[in-house]
Order: sequence, then structure tokens, then C-alpha cells
Amino acid sequence: MPLLSIVRHGQSVWNLDNRFTGEVDVDLSPLGREEAREAGRKLSGIPFSRCFTSVLKRAEETLTLILEQIGHPELPVTRNKALNERNYGELQGLNKAEMAKKYGEEQVAIWRRSYAVRPPGGESLEDTDARVIPYYRTAIEPFLKQGENILIAAHGNSLRSLMMVLENISEEAIEEVNIPTGSPRLYTFDALLQVEKVEYL
Repeated sequence: MPLLSIVRHGQSVWNLDNRFTGEVDVDLSPLGREEAREAGRKLSGIPFSRCFTSVLKRAEETLTLILEQIGHPELPVTRNKALNERNYGELQGLNKAEMAKKYGEEQVAIWRRSYAVRPPGGESLEDTDARVIPYYRTAIEPFLKQGENILIAAHGNSLRSLMMVLENISEEAIEEVNIPTGSPRLYTFDALLQVEKVEYL
């Protein structure tokens, strides 16, 4: 049965600074690189066929480090902006704690976690879902149907969108879901491509 692993990129320099990152193309922190290597150690031994990532370098580098760690840097990699982090609009680059003081913790939590509410000038999770899921259906799922094992390195919100479909998570429940950096999730599918098992490595 095919396997799919999704991994949020390792800690970025703006994660470290507690800033809204969104589509700003920032680097991994030293800890983020080690998280990526550790993800690779956890995924070692799984015979992946191909990989997908965003066009943002924190996800690309995470994937590169994972592939080096598992000893298969030659695996084919497809990069696509459909897997990019959601755009946080006017919040990008700003400190989350400072924004909570300015707008209130409840409002910032709504901007960060709700499904349909957009931050000023940015994307909601619903908007992110509208690009992630069609891409998954057309570009990734066909390989799973062929029995291939797939690895995706992407971002907190693009992966939350995908989790809603894979794990049948509701719009309300997804507000409580936070994906830690560098921690692989492993899905095992049955013959009808229904999720049979979810493991947190």
C-alpha cells in the first residue's frame, strides 16, 4: 500500500523571532537544519519514489537535508508555488506578540487559525485550501494511485489544508491543529486510497 509523508519545514529564522512569515522567503535557522536532519533520520528506510515541495527556500532546504540524511539525494523533486505558505498580507514580518498587544490575542488567534477569516491583505486557510487541494489531486494523488511512496515538505498552513482532506478534519477542528516544525506525519493508504493509518514520527 502506498505511503505519504508530510513534513513542515524546520524552524526558520523568522519562526525563531516569532514573526509572521507567510510567503516571505526566509532561511532555516541552525536548529531548523538540525530538525530537518532529524526528520530524515526518522524517515530513513522508507522507499520514497518522488518528492514535492514549495518554491520557498525553507521548505526546499528542509527537503534537501532530509534526502541527504536518508541517502537518496537523487530522488525527483517537483517544486510548485501551490504548496507555498499562506500569504499573511500586512502581518508579514511583524512580531506575533506585538500584534497581540495591538489587536488583542483573540483577533490574532483568529487570523492565524481560523478557516475563513483573512488577515489584512492576506489569504485565509480557505484560500490556501483552494490552491493546495487541486494541486494534490492532479499532481500528487495520481502517483499514490500507482503505488508510489511520496514525501512532501511544505508549510504549516498548506499542510493543514491537506490534513483536512486526508484526516477528514472539520473547519472548526482545524483551528486547534498546529503542526510542529520538522516532525513527519506518515499516512498509509488502502487499495482505494483511503487513509488506513496515521503515524506521528
